[in-house]
Amino acid sequence: MDNAKKILDYCKNYQRIVNFDYLQDDLISAKLIRVYKDYVFKVNINSSEEVEELTHFDYVLGKYIDDYNFRKELKKEIVHVKIKKSCTDILRAIVASILKIFDNYLENSTRKITIARWI
Repeated sequence: MDNAKKILDYCKNYQRIVNFDYLQDDLISAKLIRVYKDYVFKVNINSSEEVEELTHFDYVLGKYIDDYNFRKELKKEIVHVKIKKSCTDILRAIVASILKIFDNYLENSTRKITIARWI
């Protein structure tokens, strides 16, 4: 089994993410999917830490597709992400920022109770 197939075994949402049908003017979704594609095949399959981060990132972008509230939150927060010029791996820094935004979203969403309004 070659590396690409092994990597895709860890990415359960790969097809859904890559084929996500976003609006034409939604540049953030387009860039997130491009970051995802670039990141997936840069992962060292022999590093358990990198594989774990990859599966978590795959889950987060799957959540981005499924959860409108998270999508809105990520779009709002991603524009505030700052990457230092001294950073050697920009792609990994962006992924770490996205994962941090997701963790903050989970923490805050469990505190909010959404009440549906029935008409």
